[in-house]
Amino acid sequence: MRSWLRSAAIQCGVLLITLGATELALQWLNLHYLRLEDWSSLGYQHDAEIGWSPIPSSTIIVSQPRTITAQHNSLGLRDIEPGYDQRPAVLVLGDSFVWGHNVEADERFTDLLRLELPQYRIVNAGVSGYGTDQEYLLMRRVWDAVKPTIVVLTICVENDRADNSSNVRSLSYKPYLRMTAEGNWEFAGQPPPKQRRLQLKESGLARTFMLVRIAISAYVEIRYRRVTVPDPTERLIGMIREFVETGGARLAVGMTRDEAQLQTFLRGQGIPYVSFEGGQLYYDPSHHWTPEGHRLAAGRLLTLLTQVRSEASRAR
Repeated sequence: MRSWLRSAAIQCGVLLITLGATELALQWLNLHYLRLEDWSSLGYQHDAEIGWSPIPSSTIIVSQPRTITAQHNSLGLRDIEPGYDQRPAVLVLGDSFVWGHNVEADERFTDLLRLELPQYRIVNAGVSGYGTDQEYLLMRRVWDAVKPTIVVLTICVENDRADNSSNVRSLSYKPYLRMTAEGNWEFAGQPPPKQRRLQLKESGLARTFMLVRIAISAYVEIRYRRVTVPDPTERLIGMIREFVETGGARLAVGMTRDEAQLQTFLRGQGIPYVSFEGGQLYYDPSHHWTPEGHRLAAGRLLTLLTQVRSEASRAR
């Protein structure tokens, strides 16, 4: 018995030393996958329908690396409170390019347009990380509150196709559009599970120990498998158009840069569009627009909106 106990003690000691050394190594490496940063750093929360969304009526200081202030209104949009006057509204959908990564709110192209088009209510509905699928769901959510006359869908050519083809974005789960065996389109992955990093933050042990983070991460990855589907971007644009036109509004599309496939589709569908190719970018890993890039986008979108208004007047 003494020999068995001695052997067990040695084995436990070796195991504890190994775990301790592994923990120290993981703490030193600080792998990105195991870090605690999640969408809450932008003032976002878990959303059972869309995946994540800004916390309504919240204010947060964000460094990306430029330090900015992000204020979200009662609708959960980084924008001024929605007006309820008789002016027609322009609803602008998009991801972090629209939300305003690394720029103050008044430097964004939507705020610049507000100065150029005082006869319109300009509503910024950009949310960082969103794909076209999530933008569609957000549009439906805020539609009755905004009642837009024109909807501008901003396509991030750099990553929207990949985002729309997966149920995971930046290590967070999201809904996605898929075609069923019967040939119908449906949203799947709802409600999406709580973000893995949020689960880590909610665990006291995981906030301290990297090995616990690995264990929780392994459970999440096994429990909620990652899904990839054929790119549904064009179908999503068609769904947005159908909803917009059913609501008596017009759809226009802005593109962060040129993409031949998307431009061919939009021309074939008769959807007015503009490219923001050449907008100045920050030289950081995110490559988002600088204030100058937003000014370029505002100028080109102003031209597009003038075209859309002119076509609507002729149609009447």
